Amino acid sequence: MSIDQIIAIMDKLNMMHRSLLKLAFQKTEVLKISDIEGLNTAMKNEQMHVAAISKLEEQRQQAVVKFFEERGIQSAEATVSELLIHANEQERVNLSAKRDELFQTIEKLKEQNDLNQQLLFQSLQFVNLTLDLLQPQQEQVNYGATAGSRKVIKKGQFDSRA
Repeated sequence: MSIDQIIAIMDKLNMMHRSLLKLAFQKTEVLKISDIEGLNTAMKNEQMHVAAISKLEEQRQQAVVKFFEERGIQSAEATVSELLIHANEQERVNLSAKRDELFQTIEKLKEQNDLNQQLLFQSLQFVNLTLDLLQPQQEQVNYGATAGSRKVIKKGQFDSRA
């Protein structure tokens, strides 16, 4: 296994993460306009992307393990950082650049997902507020601070004095 093959897998990983980032931006717009159908579609697309990314990550790990095995290198982890230690200078430069590019894409994706989470939370708060305003609140039976007065639940109570 060559480092060029690992770099090719990392390029695919970065491409999928950038595609997922585009979906996150689309999801933001869907959340802004409260399009439930669009949100469902975006979430399905995200799930497909995440599954593809998981497969690519698995391929990358297997490629790194195979690289180590072919060179007789004992390593506890199949990470790119560990691979950088054992690569030659040119491979190290290329691999490091690809890793940094992937990290930047992932960081942007994380920021966009945080924004989407905040938008979703605010939408849920608005829905709960609207429901609270539409549903009348029941008065509770409590003894108040003034002696002799009490609050009575008016909704659904039978008036036995009638």
